[in-house]
Amino acid sequence: MSGPGLRVLVTDADYGVLDIEEQVLAAAGHELRTARCRTPAEVIDAARDADAVLVQYAPITAEVLDALPRLRLVSRYGVGVDVVDTDAARARGVWVCNVPDYGTTEVALHAVAVLLALLRNLPEHDRQVHAGRWDHRLGGRLRRPDGLTLGVVGLGRIGRTTMAGAAPWFGAVVGHDPHLPDDAWPAGVERLGLAELFARSDAVTLHLPLTADTRGLVGADLLGRMPAGSYLVNTARGGLVQLDAVLQALEDGRLAGVGLDVFPTEPPPAGSPLLAHPRALLTPHVAWYSEEAEVELRRKAAGNVVSWARTGRPDHVVVEGR
Repeated sequence: MSGPGLRVLVTDADYGVLDIEEQVLAAAGHELRTARCRTPAEVIDAARDADAVLVQYAPITAEVLDALPRLRLVSRYGVGVDVVDTDAARARGVWVCNVPDYGTTEVALHAVAVLLALLRNLPEHDRQVHAGRWDHRLGGRLRRPDGLTLGVVGLGRIGRTTMAGAAPWFGAVVGHDPHLPDDAWPAGVERLGLAELFARSDAVTLHLPLTADTRGLVGADLLGRMPAGSYLVNTARGGLVQLDAVLQALEDGRLAGVGLDVFPTEPPPAGSPLLAHPRALLTPHVAWYSEEAEVELRRKAAGNVVSWARTGRPDHVVVEGR
């Protein structure tokens, strides 16, 4: 693209003052505006004269794209683009881009930390000590991890980094990723179908995008295949997991513990049984976060717009526009 600067709207963001985005865009001659959109109607109202939008959670639907013919690029704060109707964007020639590599270390570290905390039942030991009870048996049954099998579902950047961090503690590691070619498969990791992976894994960690095929993927069927007393960790997308099935698996002992950083609705509704469950280790969608990761995320999300305006192509393309 060429010509005068672009009008860029941040539809929504949880980062406070958007000085980083403003600096990146202003240095290239572009104008930044901000809004607090949660619905398609709010996006349409705020973005009527926008050339590009930066999006965190606001829905970019076919309705939105039809109502905003000037809009040519959507840049998502994050890896996943499930808030964007990518098929609709493709049909209308709208670029969709993301930031695929800003928090790999942070998410993998968080997943490994949650997994090991569950294996040692640190939350329950902490509660007992704070309650004045000093007895190692109150934390329940603990097993030596080198006799357990770890299953990793999704072997992109984060999945592979998580695997590398957790694998030394486990006796075996198995993986599932239908999109990873054989010549890129990690050495020493057995490749399994999804059902078999759950059947053979004492602990499963999820690292998948949320798509029509993966929404609600982990439910009663897959959880019911796991050995009794297993563990599940999800730091990827909340919609991958059916929470009612997780709760049932905790109640019947199929799961000894679950670690969730993401939820289908965030925050989870008050009164959700998982919020009070002693074997659910819950964190507030924080796996991605470090001070450095936030700066990198915001710079790169805005940088997609700058690169597109300068070269005709954003840095990290999910959907090719025109």
